[in-house]
Amino acid sequence: MEIIPDEIYTTVELKEYEKKGTGKITLEKIKADFLQLCKNIGLPDSTISIDSYEGINDFTGKRRKRKEELYSSIQYQIKFSTSTKMDELVEILDDEATQNFTIVRTSHSKIREFRKQLKIQAVKAAKEKAIYLSEAIDEKIGVAISIIEPAEYNTLQDNNNNYRLGNSANGLINFDQSGKVVDFKKIKLRYSANVVFALK
Repeated sequence: MEIIPDEIYTTVELKEYEKKGTGKITLEKIKADFLQLCKNIGLPDSTISIDSYEGINDFTGKRRKRKEELYSSIQYQIKFSTSTKMDELVEILDDEATQNFTIVRTSHSKIREFRKQLKIQAVKAAKEKAIYLSEAIDEKIGVAISIIEPAEYNTLQDNNNNYRLGNSANGLINFDQSGKVVDFKKIKLRYSANVVFALK
């Protein structure tokens, strides 16, 4: 079974930076601006979480201030339902504050249901196959003696690509030659079952 993902997990790393004529842009301002941008494009708070945070305490900052300027950073994880919504955010992010934008993995909200459907189809296919194979030797199948579930095989797309911001041509949304939007590679799910039937 091939399904188009509706859960796209990404990480966005934001870091303090120096702005000419203004000085250091603090992480608090960067965080506030970022969360407002997410709100502006309609991303629910439930889809945004802090993945990691690197701060600078006062002692370390004062001790090393003369040697080098230290900058705090934060990394958010965001779950998108479509690549279009993801591209909307990328286009308006602060290029200076954003260090990278990474697609971590993709999945589907109904993947458990799809796996269940595949299991049912696999067992039905096993019975159908048993019927025509047994007929080849003038036998008929009886009751099922056992149903063995092998390890599930599923290939989930893991896009570990870093994208520079404000550049939709970098692959956040791809277009084919006809101009049609090409979305993420489909998730491939595969399931098999070993079913033993009695012959009669």
